[in-house]
Formats: sequence, structure tokens, C-alpha cells
Amino acid sequence: MLGPMRLLALFTLLASVLHAQERPNILFLFSDDHALDAISAYGGPLKDVAPTPNIDRIAKEGAIFTRSYCSNSICGPSRAAILTGKHSHINGFLDNNNARFDGSQTTFPKLLQKAGYQTSLIGKWHLVTQPTGFNHWEILPDQGSYYNPDFISATGRSRSEGYCTDLITDKAIAWLENGRDKSKPFVLMCQHKAPHRNWSPAPRHYGLFKDITLPEPATLFDDYANRSETLKQQQMSIARNISWGHDMKFKGDNLFPESFTDEGRNGEYQRMTPAQREAWDAAYEPENAAFIADMQAGKISGRDLTRWKYQRYLKDYLRCVKAVDENVGRMLDYLDKSGLAKNTLVIYSSDQGFYLGEHGWYDKRWMFEQSLAMPFLVRWPGVVTPGTRNETLIQNIDYAPTFLEAAGVAIPKTIQGKSLMPVLKGQTPADWRKDIYYFYSGEATHAVAAHDGIRTEKYKLMFFPKTKEWNLFDMEKDPQEMKSAHGDPAYATILADLKKRYEEVRKEYHMSPATVPIHRNPEPKWKQRHANKSELAKKGGYDLVFIGDSITQNWESFGKPVWEKYYAHRKALNLGFSGDHTEHVLWRLLNGELENVDPKLFVLLIGTNNTGHRMDPADQTADGVRQIIELLQDRKPDAKILLLSIFPRDEKPDGPKRLLNNAINEQIKDFADGKRVQWLDLSSIFLAPDGSLPAATMPDFLHPRLEGYEMWAKAIESRIAALTATAEVQ
Repeated sequence: MLGPMRLLALFTLLASVLHAQERPNILFLFSDDHALDAISAYGGPLKDVAPTPNIDRIAKEGAIFTRSYCSNSICGPSRAAILTGKHSHINGFLDNNNARFDGSQTTFPKLLQKAGYQTSLIGKWHLVTQPTGFNHWEILPDQGSYYNPDFISATGRSRSEGYCTDLITDKAIAWLENGRDKSKPFVLMCQHKAPHRNWSPAPRHYGLFKDITLPEPATLFDDYANRSETLKQQQMSIARNISWGHDMKFKGDNLFPESFTDEGRNGEYQRMTPAQREAWDAAYEPENAAFIADMQAGKISGRDLTRWKYQRYLKDYLRCVKAVDENVGRMLDYLDKSGLAKNTLVIYSSDQGFYLGEHGWYDKRWMFEQSLAMPFLVRWPGVVTPGTRNETLIQNIDYAPTFLEAAGVAIPKTIQGKSLMPVLKGQTPADWRKDIYYFYSGEATHAVAAHDGIRTEKYKLMFFPKTKEWNLFDMEKDPQEMKSAHGDPAYATILADLKKRYEEVRKEYHMSPATVPIHRNPEPKWKQRHANKSELAKKGGYDLVFIGDSITQNWESFGKPVWEKYYAHRKALNLGFSGDHTEHVLWRLLNGELENVDPKLFVLLIGTNNTGHRMDPADQTADGVRQIIELLQDRKPDAKILLLSIFPRDEKPDGPKRLLNNAINEQIKDFADGKRVQWLDLSSIFLAPDGSLPAATMPDFLHPRLEGYEMWAKAIESRIAALTATAEVQ
């Protein structure tokens, strides 16, 4: 007979198992650069020649979304948006060249893990920093390799022989079978490298499409007329930018440098075993030799050369897709055989779309439809009606809140996406979004200009800040986006309405110069100070951290004696940087200056340079301050924040900068809740009775001198002492 304690333990275990069964497992199948037209369920021109029956099965047994979009069409930023449910300028990962994912921020895997889910990430990560929020992870380093790839885990780095897509699936199934606590629900993010450039197929697919000619897109020879001038400056053209070794897979020196770029040799070939190279050579070298002979004989040139490149590129791309589809099938079969299918929410998606020759391009980045659109197919027995084709506007920032609601976990208020739960159930709310917002920062790779815009059901509006150009497309009449209608009088009212809505959407998502994190690394002094402060941050042990601009930095010069008196004994760190705006502070905090920093109190004074350098509107600067506060609250939930008013500027009370700072203060004071965030208005302590700003206190009517720092320190001392639990300095 079981005793009371054993019975209690048994009931607890049974309750845990039953609760796990009630909450769905989540299998997130993800690829890299998978265009909608390379999924036959979407009905594109390749559906018959390159079918994807296993991915299609998800649509057949669930739903396919035809208006699914990314927020930033580039690998890392899209992944960061999925994890956080936030746009790039909020989660801090804007591009692949200058960003690292801040793993200390809240993500859906962390929240699900906290709620009792087993979380696992296997495959491509591509976010620079080490994954957080996962019970288990095995990731490819950076982009990873197609052949014999290395994997990094918490225990080290090792190489596996085989083809990457197959190996990722092997590891995913192994974890499902033997690596998890089966009494708990799971989240498995199975993330493939394929079909990312350089499009290297599995050996079993080398001969696929060998004797056929794939259909060409109608816009393969786009001349980029009637749209932004920046289109002509891009460097992702099949005709001009495809590389000899890396992309087209020729060996040796580039024999035709006028026709192919040099981006190094095919690194995948270098990783192969002798047997793998033999199979590769047998598949590619005869065709390569024939092409070289025809080029040398003058038989291929002009558009015919572009067509040859297109065929080589697209065949290799679709061969990679074939392996992805096969491995999706393996995962679905495992769910069936293991009995997991009934209670598992399955998603198939990709970080963005891709150009399969449309507009003459490969790659992504643009807001044009082929890269803006991302696949989204979902199966959830008992919830999603099989065979559904859904045209609701959704975005990758919606994934996180969807997974959270599906698991019964509260959605943080700071998440910008919307839960798709009612949409999945076929009950799209009447007030569902009517547009999505897109932002691309313009990283150097491929020379695609920075741009942003909105996409509605019928129209697309794009803005290019470098050239101050607007492009407007009627997606029903011009689905290939070949002619902007922004100058057409017939669209004048539509353009005006969309511009107004564009500004509204940017405001809704807190998008402005004050909120987009940006560094000042071209300035050597700033870069060195950031490096030094990041090193100090790593040492940890701080109870008090000041964050700000030159006014804060100058505690190290004009205010040094006062700092020594009031703060040296309090283990204080000065993160003030001369010249910083709110956006610079955001970048610094996202890139190392909070590492191992867990203070009792942050003292925040920022915003005067947003006024002084460019007279940002008050609401934009306030938005930047709000974003800094939310970042600190998210990363350091146990710390308090003492938010200080922006100091007065200009000698006279009616000075334009004084008035603007006053307006900002009126807004930011509302960010204080009296608990975690406390407000302190210091404006009056520096002013004369008539409201003027004495030169003795601030000679340049901006920066305090020693007397001003003494006044500042005395004014905040009681708050500092109370919030850090230290004795007041007398």
C-alpha cells in the first residue's frame, strides 16, 4: 500500500503529465531564404517542376498564409524579431554586419522554459552571441557549412560527416527521442541552413533538374526604370554579381573576370572527403568544362550568359529545397510514429523570402514582394481547420505572442506582435491590423539602400531616405512592382493617405531617429571609451550606474571631486558619453555595457543632445528615453531607475532649446511608476529666481561646472541613499 507521501508524489507526477498533454508541443521548422515560389503549395510557376510534397502536407492538414511578411528581410534581424516579437530597432539586431543579439532580453523560449517547457534549438542560429533560454542547443557556427558541418553546443565544438540538412534533422529527432524530459511539453526550433547561398545540394540531388530548362521570371531583365534610383546601385544582380567559384562552383582562377565576380573559391568543396569530391566532380565538372569551351568559343554572351547563370543558380537552389522538403517529411513522420502529432503545433517558415531571378536578382533585403513575403504554414490538429488558405496580414513579430498564448503563458506588454491564436481558429478579429511595417537599415552587403514602408492588402508604400524618394505600388494592378505610381495624379489621394498612415505606423512602433540603436564607432575616442566601459562592465560588482551624455561623463572631469565624495564608496560606474543621443545609449547598452552589470540603481539623464544637435520633436526624444527605460527594466529586473529631468538649456526661459527640453520633461515624467522607476525634476535647482540660467553654474548654458555638480549631487543624495540602502553623505 502506498503511503501518503508516495501518493502525493504520484498525483503530482500525473498532474504534471496531464498538464503537459493539455499544452501543445511546438515544432518550429525553419529554413533560410526560402522563397514562396519554391513551395508548391503557394502555386507559383515552379510548382510542377519542383514540388514540395512534405511542406505541402502541412498546408493540406492545416493552413497556409498567403500574406505573411517579415519586418526586416535579412537573416539575423528576422530571427531576432521571431524570438522577441519586436521590430529590429527595439530588439537591437538591425543588420548582420554591426549587430549582436542581446541574449539577456526576454524571448519566447525563456518564457516557455520558465513555464515548464523543454526548449531546444538545433541548426542555424546566426545571432553572434550564445543562445539563451534553451535546455539544449546545437548550432552551426555563423552561417555554417553544407558539407561535414561543425556544430557548437554547451559542451564544445565538433564536426559531423554528412549533409547539413540531414544532420540537423538527425539531431532534432535524437533529441525528441532521447534528449528531453517526456513528462513536459517541448518547443523544438529545427532551423536549417538551406537553401541559403551558396546553394550546395545534397549529393543525392546533384542530377536533379539536369536535363530540363527551368522557367524564367518575366522580370529577369528588369531595367529598374520608373522606381527609386537606388535600385540601379544594388549589387545582387545575377548578370553582374554572381561569383565564379563561390556561387557558380567553378574550380581554379576566374577565367572570365568581366562576366563573374571573385568572392573566393567554393569553400564547401574544401570540406569534402575524397569520396565526396569525386561525386561532386562527376556531377559538375563535365558541365563546367562544356561551359568554359563555349565561352572561349564566343558561343555564350549577353542575355544568354545571364540565362546560363540563372539556370545554374536556380537548379542548385531548388536542389537544396528538395533536401529541406525531404527532412520536413522525416520530422512529420516521426511525430506520427511517436504519437506526438495529435498534440503538436507544427510551423514551417523561413527568415524571409528570396529572389529567384525576379528583377534580375538573387538574395533578399528589398521590400519588394519576393523577399518581403515569408512562408507560413501551420498544422495544429483540433485547432486549425485542414485545407485553410488564409489571407490575413501577419508578420514574424506575431510568432512569439502566438506561441506564448498557445502555451497559456502571459504575453508581455512590450511585445509588438499580435497573437495569431484567433486567426488560427478561423476567427480573425474585426480590428486586426490593416498594414504591416518594414524597415531595412542599409548594411553594406549588396549595396541595397536603406528604406522602410508599409504594406496594406492592396498597396505598398516605400521611402528611401538617402534620395528622399517615395515609391507607391498598386499590388493588384502591378503585382511585379515594375512602375511606381507615386507620381500618377490618379493616385494622389491614395499616396497622401498612405503617407499619413506611414507616419502613424512608425509612431505606433516607436520608430524614429531617437529609437533606432546606432553606434559612433567611426569616432576613435567614442569607440575606445565604449571598449573601456564594456571591459569595466564585465568586471561587475557595481551598485550604482549613471547613464547619460557629456553631462554625465563630466563627473570624470569638472565633477570629479564631487564624484569621489558621493559615489566612489558606492561602487559606482559612469556610462556617460559626450555627444550621445538616446539612440547611441541604446546601442551601447545592447552591445556590452550591461554585461555583468547588476546594480541596485541606475541614474538616467539623457536627451539634451537630441534637442541641441537636431531639435528632435519632444515625443521622439521621449520615445528614446522610454525605450532605454524598457531595456533596463527587461535586462535588469531587480534594479531601480532614478529618472532625472533633462537639465535646462539657453540662458533665458523662452529659449527654444529650453522650451523643447521642458516639453520632453513633461512627457518623460509619466514613465515613472513610483516603484521601479522614480522621477526627480532638477530643473529649478540650477535657475535664478527670474528663471534665467546663471553662467557661473553653466558657462555654456549646457554643462555644469564644479558648483553645478555639487548642487546636482546634493539634490539627489536622499534618493540615492534610499534606493541603494546606503547612508547619506553629509
